[in-house]
Amino acid sequence: MIRKHFAGFAASALALAVSAQAFAGTVTTDGADIMIKTKGGLEVGTTDKEFSFKINGRLQADADSFDGFYTQNGERADETYFRRARIEISGVAFTDWGYTFNRNFGDSSSNWDELAIHYNGWKPVQLSIGRINPTFGLEEAVSSKWITAIERSAMYDLAPWLNSHEDGEGIRLRATAGMFHGEVGGYRQSGNEDEDGQNNTSFIARGVVAPIVQDDQVLHFGLNFATREVEAGFEEEIESRLSVRGTTEDGPNGNRALFGGAALDGTDQAWGLEAAYMIGPFSVQGEYLTRNADGDAALNGNDNDLEATGYNVQLAYTLTGESRSYKLDGGKFDKIKPENKQLGAWEVFYRYDNITVDETAMLPVGEGGAVPVAGLTVDSAEAAAKTHTIGVNWYANEAVKISANYLKTSVDDVVNANGDDDGDAISLRAQYVF
Repeated sequence: MIRKHFAGFAASALALAVSAQAFAGTVTTDGADIMIKTKGGLEVGTTDKEFSFKINGRLQADADSFDGFYTQNGERADETYFRRARIEISGVAFTDWGYTFNRNFGDSSSNWDELAIHYNGWKPVQLSIGRINPTFGLEEAVSSKWITAIERSAMYDLAPWLNSHEDGEGIRLRATAGMFHGEVGGYRQSGNEDEDGQNNTSFIARGVVAPIVQDDQVLHFGLNFATREVEAGFEEEIESRLSVRGTTEDGPNGNRALFGGAALDGTDQAWGLEAAYMIGPFSVQGEYLTRNADGDAALNGNDNDLEATGYNVQLAYTLTGESRSYKLDGGKFDKIKPENKQLGAWEVFYRYDNITVDETAMLPVGEGGAVPVAGLTVDSAEAAAKTHTIGVNWYANEAVKISANYLKTSVDDVVNANGDDDGDAISLRAQYVF
């Protein structure tokens, strides 16, 4: 039923867009005039900016080929899938109020990614309530439309709750002033509940200072902090696709590696650092994340904490000379706009990811302690992975982006069922945004 309603809604939106092309100009009403824009989606709004409505979206079609550690038996596998098929609706009502609806139809669960109401009357502070995307880290702040690599760094797999938006609702405050941007929010988490059904809350904060923000030069620094309380016996696994999504889309042979796990009890915290510098067509950025979670002594058989660290470094260069755009509101990089409409913009990059989990890949099995996960070999109390990614992005125009990535990964003290501790992958993406 929901899909049917959206189909009708999309048809209506298309009709409006066609009519806007046929009858360019201002539509006069008995109130404020209405302006219709069709570049970058469909936007309808009053000229006094008291009301507006915008619909846009993205389609990302991916193909992956991978082998070695990326598969269970080490043999090459491949997968094609829609990474995202997303409809986004946003707007303003009565000047100070806003709303955002965001749903990914490419996801088999078809969950709402974002459902939020915003209050903008306390400028420069914005208050948001609902299902909101928390932000921890620079790459997570950047839209999936404009991240440089096809998939974000494996560093974020060390603490997936930091950027989870599907598990619960929350409240967030964010503000941008001068060279500063900051946001802090509290988010309820489904599954992390006490015996009475009370949800625990995660608190996530991010602060950015950008002393240089120009069209062709940006200097950016960021600090992130997150904390949550977990109930005794709460089981946590640290798994990673190592930046190849097809490993989980491929059910028969894909390997989403398990690097660690434990029963938790108490406080789970993470810190993050980020820095970036862009000058002309060249940019360099890096991030660091560390996590420490209190272990449950009753189930683990000891009081060892679950600890993990990760970092990434990325170099990018636009061969056609364009600079990456940057938005201080959000503390993030944005699209590259091609100057040559025929040639488009061409970008090459290299990224290095490094993750380490300091506990063995063990999960609790009751009062008797823990046992290794079936099919997984861990030789020490530390599991690690290193991934090199090189890639090229072609921004054909402001709507179409074609990407190709090659990834080479190696792991320490973890192997797949075939005994492989390295692997490689090729990832391709065709993207259209409106």
